[in-house]
Amino acid sequence: MTITAHRVSVPVFVQGLKGLSGVLAKAAAHVEERKLDPEALLKARLYPDMFPLIRQVQIATDFAKGASARLAGLEVPAWDDVETSFEDLSARVARAIAYVEGLDPAAFDGAEDRTVALTRRGETTEHNALDYLTGQALPNFYFHLSTAYAILRENGVVLGKRDFLGAA
Repeated sequence: MTITAHRVSVPVFVQGLKGLSGVLAKAAAHVEERKLDPEALLKARLYPDMFPLIRQVQIATDFAKGASARLAGLEVPAWDDVETSFEDLSARVARAIAYVEGLDPAAFDGAEDRTVALTRRGETTEHNALDYLTGQALPNFYFHLSTAYAILRENGVVLGKRDFLGAA
């Protein structure tokens, strides 16, 4: 079986996003069962200079859809960051899964020869698409997934590795 850009990106993003979906469902249930203020958990951070849970989820979904679009040679869809509840976050994750799964695997053909242009803080840099995937997109995706998971664990949500992996 040939290793393709599609095979090393889309299933990885989908598995991570499905794990995130399950983790968010457990967090929502945790809040409801304990009659907690959901906003306290949604705005929780691991450290004051880090992004809160809501932003961690937004960034994780942005990396999944953005990297997938770039590898497929498509424009990255722009989504407003307007989520304020667990329901909103769950809907965003579901939307990201649907977007990534909906991409034609054939669109990824030749991705190893594509150049990805990224603009950050007004500066544009170019990267080989697979180097971008393995050196930036996947590490950042997992960083934000892990941070969301850690925020929830720090705040008492009962989760395990199987939840993170989407296998629970």
